[in-house]
Amino acid sequence: MIELQEDNLQSVVAENATVLVQYSAGWCGNCRIMKPKFKKLARENEGAVFVMVDAEKFPASRQLAKVDNLPTFAAFSNGELVNQVQTNKFEVLKEMVDAVTTD
Repeated sequence: MIELQEDNLQSVVAENATVLVQYSAGWCGNCRIMKPKFKKLARENEGAVFVMVDAEKFPASRQLAKVDNLPTFAAFSNGELVNQVQTNKFEVLKEMVDAVTTD
């Protein structure tokens, strides 16, 4: 799993076939609750790249999915945004991940 250190999600998305992103912020309690669940899914889906993005620090990366609420999870496939959910429920997140990681 990658924790973005600069505002370069665009290049990560361009360089990888399947990218799943958790947009969060330090003050967001639900983001902190979902982070270990997102990490668990990252370990279970080695064919995809999982990325944590601090939505407050990286506005260009945030704009890729037009994030307006946290936590937001986004799925990119072949450079395109294909799914996005705003949730604090593991089942909803897992459904989205399964949809883009299974053939």
